[in-house]
Amino acid sequence: MLGSVAVATCLGLAWLFLGRPFRHASTPTDRRSGSGASLDAVGYAGSVSCQDCHSEEFELWQKSHHALAERKTGPPDDTAFSPDRTVLDGGQVAQVRKHGANNEVVTSGLAGTQQVFAITRVLGESPLRQFLVDFPQGKLQALAAAYDARSNEWFNVFGDEERHAGEWGHWTGRGMNWNSMCAGCHNTRLRKGYTESSDSYQTTMAEQSVGCEACHGPLQEHGKWQRLFGRSAVKDPTLPKFSPKQVLDNCGFCHARRGELTGDFKPGEDFLDQMRLELVDGSSTFYSDGQVREEDYEYAAFLGSRMHLRGVGCTDCHDPHSAKTRLPGNWLCLRCHNGTYPNAPLIEPVSHSHHKVFGYDGRGAQTNLDLTRYVPAQIRETGGECVNCHMPQTVYMQRHWRHDHGFTIPDPLLTKRAGVPNACNRCHRDKGADWALKWCGDWYGAKMDRPSRQRALQVAAARRGDAAAQPGLLAMLATNEIGYWRAAAAALLGAWVNESRVQEALSDGLRDSNPLVRLECVRALELALQEPGVPQALSRRLSDPSRAVRVTAAWALRDNLDLSTAAGADLQQCLAVNADQPAGQMQLGAFALARGDAAKAVSHYQKAIEWDPGSAPLRHDYAVLLAGLHRTQAALEQLQAACRLEPANAEFQYSLALAWNEVGQTTNTIDSLEAAVRLDPNFARAWYNLGLALQSAGRPVEALDALVRAESADSADPRPPYARATILAQLERWSDAQKAARRALEIQPNLEAARELLRNIEAEGASR
Repeated sequence: MLGSVAVATCLGLAWLFLGRPFRHASTPTDRRSGSGASLDAVGYAGSVSCQDCHSEEFELWQKSHHALAERKTGPPDDTAFSPDRTVLDGGQVAQVRKHGANNEVVTSGLAGTQQVFAITRVLGESPLRQFLVDFPQGKLQALAAAYDARSNEWFNVFGDEERHAGEWGHWTGRGMNWNSMCAGCHNTRLRKGYTESSDSYQTTMAEQSVGCEACHGPLQEHGKWQRLFGRSAVKDPTLPKFSPKQVLDNCGFCHARRGELTGDFKPGEDFLDQMRLELVDGSSTFYSDGQVREEDYEYAAFLGSRMHLRGVGCTDCHDPHSAKTRLPGNWLCLRCHNGTYPNAPLIEPVSHSHHKVFGYDGRGAQTNLDLTRYVPAQIRETGGECVNCHMPQTVYMQRHWRHDHGFTIPDPLLTKRAGVPNACNRCHRDKGADWALKWCGDWYGAKMDRPSRQRALQVAAARRGDAAAQPGLLAMLATNEIGYWRAAAAALLGAWVNESRVQEALSDGLRDSNPLVRLECVRALELALQEPGVPQALSRRLSDPSRAVRVTAAWALRDNLDLSTAAGADLQQCLAVNADQPAGQMQLGAFALARGDAAKAVSHYQKAIEWDPGSAPLRHDYAVLLAGLHRTQAALEQLQAACRLEPANAEFQYSLALAWNEVGQTTNTIDSLEAAVRLDPNFARAWYNLGLALQSAGRPVEALDALVRAESADSADPRPPYARATILAQLERWSDAQKAARRALEIQPNLEAARELLRNIEAEGASR
């Protein structure tokens, strides 16, 4: 599927940090990572052109984390490099120093040996700064060793994790490449400029850092108009007025974990015309209630919130120029939750939270607006602050605490049943979930059993492969008022896409008003392309108004896609823009294979593994390709490597077992299948194949036990009871064999092999 391999271009490095101001001169000239002018900057004037007319906004911006998103290294960084010091960088020793006018780092380079690198640029300001180094072919790389100016400490953004030269995630690797992973969100109107044939970049930008035009679009014509007409009564035709959705999508461009479709986002454009969003699905990216787990940023979680549903936007809470919240603490939330807005319930913080709140008199009246600023954090009670319950913080990159923007409700029951963290125990770390659950029950009673709890439990059940989650997911897809959660339901229903009622629901979802829902329905239905009517239904999405849906449909139908169509062009652009990452090469390989070019497919997969030799999923998928080309021994080697890299992955062990079986290694086949079911006791296919392998090895009693486990894990599959019936018949256990054959026919009445077996069993029984 396209979504499983889309490159998330905002991972790990694309951060905008709050911090002390650094006054820099943003010029209205074009900027490039190499040299020369950028055609993409035509119409851009630079942030300094806004200063004369918008001095207040400019001053707020210039001190903001947007203005400090990226800059050249300079005097503000001297304390990081002087005096010289030795730091640990991912288990390796590095030295940072000032050498003449240059800031330098001595650390492990591409060859794995210590080398001297000059620092050229800085990402962020506080709570951490990352430093960039120029590399050949127009590349810049971000060091994993970062600097915390607050404590004057160096640290590794990956903690104690060791990363070595040659690995994707090493600072010299593609996972830390600025052009692909950082630049788009740290600069204004950036074009990556990747050339696959030379594996080089000619990256361009209109302005270094996130300037005014990163949000407002090009303003050169606006400046000309203002100089000509000033504050006339005539409306300025050069200045677009963005809708609330456009404003949110502008923010989402950087504040989302997403895959690029075009590499060409401009302010005012629809998010899903330029990107594909990561959301709650069967992966571990988010918790089942929508809370962020991995580095997911804010946009997706916010789309799933009731705040977004009720029309709240980023700039309702954040000043658009400073990016700081408009009011401190609970005063921000009480702008709406004060009983005057019909969509915002009245909240009295103390009685609602059952915690004291500094700045309130205990009866809900405001006292000192600035009190929280002067009370030391060590003695200030924070349990009554709205954000600490509904926007809990998670630390990323070791030093950066970020609020979850899903506005979820703390629920210790979800902790017990689904492993979802709750805000109560985030603070009360010495207590358990049962303790927190008791207090929630005492305080809120039946209110805790709200729809969001049931939704989270259904998502968690679906992730476990529990078919009992289906009815809830089907209802969610059909009726949930939040499009994000309808899309999540569609994504999860893909596990049961071969069932008719699921196919019907997903086909209905292809007509949903929300493009995110249509996209996820396409992805799920791709798994059922062999079913009647599915290819035709997906082909109608090739002309969908949303590019993300068109590209996803085009990917699903890639085998016979007309590349001269708009959808064909969209898909090819998406493939090209992601070709500089291993996952993009894997996509190109899968595309080439689908179009009948096996040699080209192999070349792309080999390049992907060369760029990321430590990726088990890449090796697994390459092995599937090799197996399809009957290169069984090569496939076996790749699967063994995948299992070494991820020994706890049940799916990889299962695939390895199938490869062992192909070369006739029954003992190894059984060992790998047993490893798979140990890792995932509900792995129905592995139990089924284990039963067949054990029978082949002359171990029928163990085979029957494995087939019973397979049937228990997937009661809708007729194969395990049919296989049991054949073994039982061989053992001359006629009555048991008859029951098993009948069970297979209950599941699939037209299973002729089972019907023939049943007739033979009954005939044999009658003859005795």
